[in-house]
Amino acid sequence: ATAGADLAALFLHGAGYSAMCGHAVLALGRFALDYGLVADPRRPETAVRLRCPCGPVTAFVPWDGHRSGNPVRFHSVPAFAATTDVAVDVPGHGKVVVDIGYGGTFYAFLNAEQLGLDVCSSKTRDLVHAASAVTEAVKKQFKLHHPESEDLAFLYGTILTDGKDAFSEEPTTNICVFADEQVDRSPTGSGVTARIALQYHKGLIQLNQTRTFRSSTTGSLFTGKPVKASAKFGDYNAVVVEVSGEAFYTGTATFTVEEEDPLKYGFSFK
Repeated sequence: ATAGADLAALFLHGAGYSAMCGHAVLALGRFALDYGLVADPRRPETAVRLRCPCGPVTAFVPWDGHRSGNPVRFHSVPAFAATTDVAVDVPGHGKVVVDIGYGGTFYAFLNAEQLGLDVCSSKTRDLVHAASAVTEAVKKQFKLHHPESEDLAFLYGTILTDGKDAFSEEPTTNICVFADEQVDRSPTGSGVTARIALQYHKGLIQLNQTRTFRSSTTGSLFTGKPVKASAKFGDYNAVVVEVSGEAFYTGTATFTVEEEDPLKYGFSFK
């Protein structure tokens, strides 16, 4: 349903869909302006209202009257700390302590050092396997709850960090492993939102303090800050988070279905 929004979006990946994707929101904001989906764009910045599975999200996109630009920022749905300092038994790694945050979807967070790894220097394959083991363990040992929709009450993935959660001017690095052991090429917009909500909950960051988040895989950067303490979101104290980053065009594609195609509904080889 696009009521009150410029467009609606569903975020697909190799194992299904996500309720939120911050990097896609940055891209969709630019796309909506460049392709005339916003009725009255304003200079120097236009608000683009998106309807995502997690709820309404607003992107703020630079606009010079002809073309969109970077950086784009967005405000997501209320973010919150679902739980903190939960002990989870991870096969092959023993007990670890995780936080679970919601930023449009749920993630488990922990310092990679708990798994004997370094988020900046360990092999990506080792980080992926360890993070996936944490995801599966949390799913089995902890039940999630979403105040508005149980369809959103699922753990999307695990984000391993460098442990630098206290506010600093220096970037903090993380890697997000989601879906079927996929790795995000960005610092993860919904993950940054959830991580800031956790830091705000713990008193490690204040309103309008801006932090920089780095992807351990590509080195790409997002910034994020808590901008408004939200009203109660169910049983949770929520916060509105602003995330900013860049999105670039790489191409366009047209998908066609012909009725006589026996594989028109898709296929997967693995």
